[in-house]
Amino acid sequence: MKGPLLGAMFSRHVKQHPGLIPLIGFISVGLGSAVLYLLRLALYSPDVSWDRKNNPEPWNKLSPTDQYKFLAVSTDYKSLKKNRPSF
Repeated sequence: MKGPLLGAMFSRHVKQHPGLIPLIGFISVGLGSAVLYLLRLALYSPDVSWDRKNNPEPWNKLSPTDQYKFLAVSTDYKSLKKNRPSF
């Protein structure tokens, strides 16, 4: 392989331009947050069905006290009653 490695080039460039450090940090935090939020949506959202044979409709198995929204400002999930039919 000719030339310097990518990591060496990157560290040399950052040492020459230290103003890039906050930019790289904010971009890394933003990308990490986006990946974690997508993982949360994929694993805990009732709209996603990973196992269609054993649980084809996962939203029917939620109790009214299950909080699946990320942020609930005015809803107290512990005091909700079931007002839907059971299937």
